[in-house]
Amino acid sequence: MGNYIFSIVLTIHVLVGLGVIGLVLMQHGKGADAGAAFGSGASGSVFGASGSANFLSRTTAVLAAVFFMTSLGLSYLASSKPKQQPTSIMQGVAPAPAPAAGEAPSSESGQDSKAQSIPK
Repeated sequence: MGNYIFSIVLTIHVLVGLGVIGLVLMQHGKGADAGAAFGSGASGSVFGASGSANFLSRTTAVLAAVFFMTSLGLSYLASSKPKQQPTSIMQGVAPAPAPAAGEAPSSESGQDSKAQSIPK
């Protein structure tokens, strides 16, 4: 269940992030009017009042708030995973059986080792 919620929140996070990028690129910058005051166009004032926020800036603010909320949600979901999983890769490996006390270690290949073929 937790993986589905994480996937849904991650999908919303990516879509909202792309929406914020698109809205920011579509907006008209504040510095564009400053260049118009110096002869390149007609502007009422160089740094005049910006007026009320238009639809694009309000939508950007809402999407930015949703982006921050999904960021917090993703960090919470990622940190609250079940602790039943091993924290190390070595915890999932079963230990090898130890040889008996009187038993000599045998060769893996099935052949006698060179050390045993040396005459005593």
